[in-house]
Amino acid sequence: MSVDGTPRPTGDDDLPDGFSVPDDLSSLEGLGEAAQPDAAPQEERPQVALVVTQVAGAEALAAACALSKVDADAIFTPVGAVAVLRDPAAGPAGAGALSTMLKGAPVVLLVRRAGRISATHWTHGVQGEELPPGLVLSDAPAVLEQLLLGTLTIDDAENPVTSVGMSRWKAMRLLAAAAKDIRRG
Repeated sequence: MSVDGTPRPTGDDDLPDGFSVPDDLSSLEGLGEAAQPDAAPQEERPQVALVVTQVAGAEALAAACALSKVDADAIFTPVGAVAVLRDPAAGPAGAGALSTMLKGAPVVLLVRRAGRISATHWTHGVQGEELPPGLVLSDAPAVLEQLLLGTLTIDDAENPVTSVGMSRWKAMRLLAAAAKDIRRG
């Protein structure tokens, strides 16, 4: 029965057993934050994002990052240069931009999030299939795993090259020099 004595309708408006309405709205604070799509829980935000490429040098990859407007630090590894993104949340955008810039050369985006590692394949700016991270890392140099796990920082890595602050002119000169070195063999 309702307050005025009329019978209360049954059906979808019935409240579940144990439901109570608070006296004030203070217990409802923070509920709207979870509904915002941009507000990912802290444990779901990526801590590290690496883009593994087949580029032959850290300087050339840093130049490609600068031209693609990707803020990253690049290092050379035996499997190719790796870009450590300054903003791990920009991983998909960075991998897409670099795979577009590198015209047909595939890249792999490795992300550590909430203690888990994910790996995705990118070509021509398009995300491909998910790859098993263990398989990707099985033959990878140790530096890749160390960067992902946070046991090595980019500052402690050997000869990092940054794309941050690199002018378009310098980036073009570095890419031209890298291309010249490749042609010379």
